[in-house]
Amino acid sequence: MKFMHIGDIHLGKALGDFDLTEDQEYMLGQLLNIAEDKAVDAVLIAGDVYDKAIPSEAATRMLDFFLSSLSERNIYVYMVSGNHDSDERLNYGSSLFKENHIFISTKYEGELCKQTLKAGGDEADIYLLPFVKASQVKHFLPDAGIESYDDAVRAIIGRADIDRSRNCILVAHQFVMGRSEDPELSGSESLGTQSVGTIEKIGYDCFDAFDYVALGHIHSPQQVGRREVRYSGSPLKYSLSEVNNEKSVPIVTLTGKGSVDIELVPLKPMRNMRHIKGELRELLDRENVESTDDFIYATLTDEDIVSDAMGIFQQVYSNTVKIDYCNSHTREIDELDISRIAENRSYDDLIRDFYAQIYGCDISEEEMELMRSVAREAGVLHEAG
Repeated sequence: MKFMHIGDIHLGKALGDFDLTEDQEYMLGQLLNIAEDKAVDAVLIAGDVYDKAIPSEAATRMLDFFLSSLSERNIYVYMVSGNHDSDERLNYGSSLFKENHIFISTKYEGELCKQTLKAGGDEADIYLLPFVKASQVKHFLPDAGIESYDDAVRAIIGRADIDRSRNCILVAHQFVMGRSEDPELSGSESLGTQSVGTIEKIGYDCFDAFDYVALGHIHSPQQVGRREVRYSGSPLKYSLSEVNNEKSVPIVTLTGKGSVDIELVPLKPMRNMRHIKGELRELLDRENVESTDDFIYATLTDEDIVSDAMGIFQQVYSNTVKIDYCNSHTREIDELDISRIAENRSYDDLIRDFYAQIYGCDISEEEMELMRSVAREAGVLHEAG
C-alpha cells in the first residue's frame, strides 16, 4: 500500500509582486506524474491547501484540477484543513467528493474522523485531524482538563478508540516538536511568525499509536522525533528562509504492520529561488549570471545606495523579489544596543541618526516634516519634535 504525502501547497500565494499561478500549476502537474509513476493508492494532503481563507478563482480552479485528475486515476485523497484554510470553502462539496474517493475533514466536531482504505488485499485506517485550537476542543471535551494544544490533541486521540493492531495513519496540521528540539522553521509559517509559545507545541510521542503521521504546517521537509512522524514541507519555496531547502515529496509504503518505507522524491520547480550577494557590478556581470528566470533575493555590498537598484536588477533578473544591503552602514546599525538607543533622545534626533546611517547625509527639513506626519498618523508622536 503506497501513499503520497503533501502539504502546505498554499494555492493562490504570491511571492512579493509575482503571481505564482504558473509555478503552482507546474508543481501540481509534477506531483500528478510522480503519483502515477509510483503507483500510489492515495494522496495525503496535510492542510494549508489554500493560502488565504477566501481563495482566488485561480486557486480554486487549480485544486479542482488536481483533485479531479487524482480521481480519474482512481487515486484516493485524504485531506485536512490548515490554519490558512477556510473550513467552509475547503469543505464545500465534500459529500459529493466522497463518491469520488476524496475525503475531507475541515473542522473538529468532537470526534476524530476515520476512513478505511482497502488496496491490494491490505487495509489501513486513516485518521484526519484538521487544524485545531485548544479552545475548540474544550468546547466538545469540557472535562478533559485541556490547557494547551498538546492537551487538546492527546484528548482527541485518547477518545478515538484506535486499534493498534491495524495499520494506522494520521493526517494532521499542527506544530509538533521532537524529543528536546523544535522543528526547523521557515519564514512562511504563521504561528507567531516563527515565535511559537510552548502552549502551541505538541509532543511527537502523542502519535505513538500511528504507523505514519503525515504533518503539515512547517515548510521545511523533516522528520520530528521519529522518522515516521514527518513534515512533507511545502512543494515550492515561499520565503527567503527556504532558499536552501531541497524540496521533495514523501512516498510512504506500508508492507505490513509497523513496516514503513519512506522514499523522498525530489521536486524541481519551474523557477528556482536564489539568494545572491555582492556588489552590483559583480552580480550583473554576464559571466557570473546563472538562470535569469529564477526568483532572486539580492543583497548588495556596495557602500553607496544605488539609485533604482530594483529597476537595474530586473533588466537582467526579471523576477527579482527584493533587494537589501549589507555594508558598513548596515553593520553599524546591527551592532547598536537597541535597548538603549532611544534613551533621552527626541524623535527628531533618532530620525536624523537613522537617516545619516543609511544615506550618509543629513535629512532635509521637508523630509523630516514628512516623517513627523507619518509618526503622528501612526500614533507614536503627539506633537512635532
